[in-house]
Amino acid sequence: MESLRTYHWLKPSYIRNRNDKGFTLIELMVVMTIITIISGVMLTSQTSFNRTLILANTAYDIALTLRYAETFGVSSRALGGSSTNVGYGLYFSHASPDSFIFFKDSSNNPGTCYPAPPSGDLNAPDAKRGNCVYDNNDVLVNNYKLGNSITVTDFCIYVPTTSSWSCTADGLTALNIIFIRPDPNPWITAVDSGGTKSGTKACLKVEAPGGTARYVSVVKSGAISANATNCPLP
Repeated sequence: MESLRTYHWLKPSYIRNRNDKGFTLIELMVVMTIITIISGVMLTSQTSFNRTLILANTAYDIALTLRYAETFGVSSRALGGSSTNVGYGLYFSHASPDSFIFFKDSSNNPGTCYPAPPSGDLNAPDAKRGNCVYDNNDVLVNNYKLGNSITVTDFCIYVPTTSSWSCTADGLTALNIIFIRPDPNPWITAVDSGGTKSGTKACLKVEAPGGTARYVSVVKSGAISANATNCPLP
């Protein structure tokens, strides 16, 4: 027994210290690395979720503003002036992808794009006075800024005369979607280097930084959606 007590100090350290409490430096470094990785993943996921949520809200805001224009156009209420029996709509420009304009189509040019009044008098009360495009003669009701670095990166129009879609890649520079009484169906026109063209469907690609996108659509029946699957529409 004496010999065992005498040479107890010769035992290896891993045996001698097996009941000691605490962490080694390597163990602490491993734990800190795991915590850092998990925190990074959580922050990245939260940022992506917030970006997706903001993008969805922006798409719905555009769709709701279209519905707002429909309400004023069909009811012939007066905004930004006293004239009535005019259309209200939204104007999107490829040159200003971070904003869009809510306007009153009051260029006082009846018969340009809307059907002429039954009486044949272009100045009659039932004559629709606009020209279906936003220009300097119209009344600007509001200029909406999208914010959060979200932009309308593309818009398209379906042209029935050619049975095809035309988009910004094809040379479109502007898109107008207008509502005027008594028809709840929208008047959809686009502008390119050749002038204006009329369509029966339109869609917009609303994109956030990083490439995440939502699509807003409107068709001739008046149906408006912030959940379209693509642009151009299938």
